[in-house]
Amino acid sequence: MYSNVVTGPGSVVGAEMAKSEKVDHIAFTGETTTGKDIVKNAIGNLKKVTLELGGKSPNIIFDDFPVEEAARMAAMGVSLANGEECFAGTRVLVQDKIYKEVAKKTAEIYGSLNVGNALSLKTNIGPLVTEEQMNKVLGYIESGKEEGATLLCGGYRLKEEELKDGFFIAPTVFSDVRNDMKIAREEIFGPVISIIPFSTEEEAIKIANDTIYGLAGGVMTKDKERAIRVARRIKAGNIFVNTWHMTSSDMPFGGYKQSGWGRLASEEGIKEFTQIKSIYADWHGLTKWLMKAMLLH
Repeated sequence: MYSNVVTGPGSVVGAEMAKSEKVDHIAFTGETTTGKDIVKNAIGNLKKVTLELGGKSPNIIFDDFPVEEAARMAAMGVSLANGEECFAGTRVLVQDKIYKEVAKKTAEIYGSLNVGNALSLKTNIGPLVTEEQMNKVLGYIESGKEEGATLLCGGYRLKEEELKDGFFIAPTVFSDVRNDMKIAREEIFGPVISIIPFSTEEEAIKIANDTIYGLAGGVMTKDKERAIRVARRIKAGNIFVNTWHMTSSDMPFGGYKQSGWGRLASEEGIKEFTQIKSIYADWHGLTKWLMKAMLLH
C-alpha cells in the first residue's frame, strides 16, 4: 500500500485536487465557505465529497439544572482549542428563571481560565492560530458591543509579559444576546460565549434551530424525558446531554444543513470511503427459463 502527502495552500493545491479527474473522493474538514468551493470544483468527474464544516452549536440549559453546574457546562463547551473548534457550544441558551445567575457565574468561571503558552500544563486557553484569526475574533467582539450585547468579561487582546508577542484573546462572555446578532449567527472560532435567554421549551428549540448550521447541540436538564425529547428535535448531527465533548470513535460524527455532508468515524464513516457493487450470477440455469418466458429461445 502506498500513500503520499501533497502540501500547499488549499486555494491552490486543494482546488486542483477537487478539480482533478484522477481523484475519486475528497474528505474535508474546515469552513463552510471552503466546503462549498470544493463541491463546485468536484463537479468535473462527480467525485464523492465528504464534508465536516462549521457550526454555531446551541447549548440549552433548563432551570432545573444547578447554577454552578450550568455555568461550568457553558464554559466547558467552549474551553477546548481556544474556542477554535467546529462543535463548540458557542450559543448558550439559558432559561429565564436562572439566566442572570448563570450568565454571571459563567463569566466568573470562563474569565478566570489561565491564558498562556499552549505547551504548559497550567494553560487553559492558548493563542489563536494566526494574527488574522485574532483580528477576526476581535472584530466579532466589537460587533457584539455595537449591537447591544452586554460584555461580562474579556473582550480584548492580552499583551502582558510573555503574552505580548502572541495572538491571545481574553476569554470573553456576552449576555443579553439576541439570536439575530452577528455574534449569534456566524462562527467566530475563538474564545467567545454568547448567552441567550429563553422562556419555554418550544422557544429554546426554535432558537436552537434558527441557524444555517447543524453540527452539534446540548441539553442540560435533570429531566430525562425532556432531555431526549429536546435532543431529538434539535436539527444537528451530534447532541450532548449533561455533558460536552464526550465523543467516541464508534459513533458517527457529522452535521446537518450547512455543517456538512456524510459522517466521520464509526462504521458509517468507513462507508463514506467505499462503493456499493451488485453482482448478479446464475448458477442454476434460471436465465434459460427467463429467456423462454421472454420468447428469446
